[in-house]
Amino acid sequence: MAVSNTPFNAATAAYSNASRLINQAAKPQADLTATAPAAGGNFADLLAQNVQGVVDQGKVSDQMALDMVSGKANVVDMVTALSETEMAIESMVTLRDKVISAYEEIMRMPI
Repeated sequence: MAVSNTPFNAATAAYSNASRLINQAAKPQADLTATAPAAGGNFADLLAQNVQGVVDQGKVSDQMALDMVSGKANVVDMVTALSETEMAIESMVTLRDKVISAYEEIMRMPI
């Protein structure tokens, strides 16, 4: 008995593509727009900016935690930085989920 797992494969492929884009966006030398036309901003630029924002916010939180341990920062600042990082990560996860959902919806469309 063969089990069809095409929706699972489609979701896996979409997640893999999104993961590849995120990994490329984390590398400054990567050019995400090499094949895209330059028409006033695109999704790859938006994604790269959001990923970089999450990375930057994580660095701020890490530094704040180190400062807290060494006695240079107060608890309120550290908790605020951690909360901002958590919100940034949750936003990226929501974006990822929406991209996968949109891809699945497109795949369900009749040709």
